[in-house]
Amino acid sequence: MSLKVGDTITPGSFKYVPYTPELEDNVTTALSTDEWKGKKVVLFSVPGAFTPTCHANHLPGYLQNYDAFKAKGVDVVAVVAANDAFVMSGWGRFEGVKDKILTLTDTDAKWAASLGLDKDLSGAGLGQRTWRFAIVIDDLVVTYLGVEPGPGVTVSGASEVLAKL
Repeated sequence: MSLKVGDTITPGSFKYVPYTPELEDNVTTALSTDEWKGKKVVLFSVPGAFTPTCHANHLPGYLQNYDAFKAKGVDVVAVVAANDAFVMSGWGRFEGVKDKILTLTDTDAKWAASLGLDKDLSGAGLGQRTWRFAIVIDDLVVTYLGVEPGPGVTVSGASEVLAKL
């Protein structure tokens, strides 16, 4: 399947570690895309937490523009990657996202694969990953989809997504 604007988002479930000021052991929570019914969601995907482009050029823009997203009626801002929930939580803590941006894991990029948005990076020793993209979901319907055509952050970056809201 190849996701496109106007499609209803493919159902999926993600694990994440909810933010708390104190780091708690073994606390993961499941989040289903069904919880986004009736909400406007900005979901962006990175190939990996702490990887150079994701860490320096992708996530920071969303954190810096968080208030602008909220002002445009966005209920949820989330980032997803194939890393485990604890790595995603650690990355979020390092970046200072606190409870602003959900740091979700798509184990083995299975959900991304169901959208046609996975990437095999086994040759680089990274396994199956999510492609770099951004999706605006309004009441479970895709209203924007920006899939990066190559390296770098353009159509999936925060400023581009804000301009499309």
